[in-house]
Amino acid sequence: MSVLKPLLVRLLDVSDSVDLRRVLIVLPALNEEHNIEKVIAEVKAALPDVGVLVVDDGSTDQTSLRARESGARVARLAVNLGVGGAMRTGFRYAVRNGFEVVVQVDSDGQHNPAHVPDLLRELEQADIAIGARFAGKGDYKARGPRRWAMKLFAVVISAISGTKLTDVTSGFKASGPRAVRLFASHYPAEYLGDTLEALVMAARADLKIVQVPVEMRVRAGGTPSTSPVKSAVYLLRATLALTLALVRRKPKTGSFEAA
Repeated sequence: MSVLKPLLVRLLDVSDSVDLRRVLIVLPALNEEHNIEKVIAEVKAALPDVGVLVVDDGSTDQTSLRARESGARVARLAVNLGVGGAMRTGFRYAVRNGFEVVVQVDSDGQHNPAHVPDLLRELEQADIAIGARFAGKGDYKARGPRRWAMKLFAVVISAISGTKLTDVTSGFKASGPRAVRLFASHYPAEYLGDTLEALVMAARADLKIVQVPVEMRVRAGGTPSTSPVKSAVYLLRATLALTLALVRRKPKTGSFEAA
């Protein structure tokens, strides 16, 4: 009970301001049959009243089957679209099914669902809450070009949003009603669009962005999406992604129809 008490207190605090039945946890998943059941179980244990949607991003294994067996809703994409495409599916599903808040959680076990109440609480005064890995909690490390890029992009997006942010490439985020409507219409699907471009888009739409310190865990199993070769080109590709975000036109909000 001593371990569960802090989480129960946080859940009670959140439920006073957020209807957890209107919260959708979206799990983008690519070949995560070894992790998805455990992640779904953790989400349901920590947040029993929320909806859970697994977006199977063109998996060639049993990800969809394992997710359904675990009690999650599943949207299966015919081809691999990347995290941005998977999340765009999740935001559109949320609007069409009456969910007001969307929380992105990785399917590889690195994001701890116990931090979700902390993100939700911030939506009382913000539109987007980022689970930040470099904000004083945990010992997550990034090195080389990836770390240089993260620092540079944090400075740029902090200036654009008017808020000091330290981890703008985190995939652990909660989006409130205004952000959900915006992203259902315009969520970017390109490389790093789900992080960098989405935040630039939100800032340009006058949405408030904040961050919450979180601890990142080691991947539970399976094959990671990064490699030494990919890390070597990260700086160039991420710079291109941010450049595209800055030159694109300001999006119109609220244009997605929940038909």
